[in-house]
Amino acid sequence: MDHSRAQPFLVRDLGRIAYDAAYAEQVRTHERVLSQRDALDSPLGEILLVEHDPVITVTRKAREAGNVLATPQLLEHFGVTLHDTDRGGDVTYHGPGQLVVYPIVDLNRLNLGLHAYMRCLEGAVIATLAHFGVVGVRDETATGVWVPGASGGPVDGAKIAAMGVRLRKWVSLHGLSLNVAPDMGHFNLIVPCGLVGRPVTSLKLLLGDAAPNLDAVKPVLVDALVRELVASAREARG
Repeated sequence: MDHSRAQPFLVRDLGRIAYDAAYAEQVRTHERVLSQRDALDSPLGEILLVEHDPVITVTRKAREAGNVLATPQLLEHFGVTLHDTDRGGDVTYHGPGQLVVYPIVDLNRLNLGLHAYMRCLEGAVIATLAHFGVVGVRDETATGVWVPGASGGPVDGAKIAAMGVRLRKWVSLHGLSLNVAPDMGHFNLIVPCGLVGRPVTSLKLLLGDAAPNLDAVKPVLVDALVRELVASAREARG
């Protein structure tokens, strides 16, 4: 799925891909986006869509905290690999049925700070969920998007989208993952995002047979993300 270069962002769907291969593509894309910073007619960045082979990505903090619960033998049994990452955040799981979005965008050209950028990511997910009839909310104590529980508050809700980014010369790397229909049992191998006692959910769990598939979610999330980034950039410029 390639959108025209007339769009503010180039969108590329890499399909199902291993984590290390996707990271290498992120780095190449980052170099290209950075090299185009002074080219006024170039896109403001690229948005990569991927579906990962089963992998747990872990930061040094997560290793030290013991937030990977599974032994190497158990990971091998479930066919899940372990991969270090340089993004922010803690530990997370990626796998088939989960939409991972890597916006490699020039925050310098967008005139956005890190906090505003993270709110764009959350806002795009919340808009996407609303499109499919699901209420998503922010939690002021934890990055990501949550689906409220019966009490109506995010504290009692379940996490449906995780986020972690890194900036190099104000061009972003990494991004967000939205649980569409992944194997939810794999989340039991970790303490998701290092948040003890906070459950995770998916569109499939919430909507059952009415849940959209990955291909249906992709264009909705991309459009929402582009709208959020463009609107935030305009607001930042006054």
